[in-house]
Amino acid sequence: MPIVRIGLWSGRDEATKEKLIQNVTKTVCENVKCPPEAVIVIIDDIPKENWGHGGKQASKQPL
Repeated sequence: MPIVRIGLWSGRDEATKEKLIQNVTKTVCENVKCPPEAVIVIIDDIPKENWGHGGKQASKQPL
């Protein structure tokens, strides 16, 4: 059972996440030859203030 975990900054809408889950599932199935029912996709919505990049909070950087 493939498990894919994706960390993203918070703020994406439900439709965007749904499309991401569908596309990731399809790609995993094509590459590891498994049924879609076997794939688990976990999206971690992470606030920018909880994300560090280059030693600084992402919320304080123009990323």
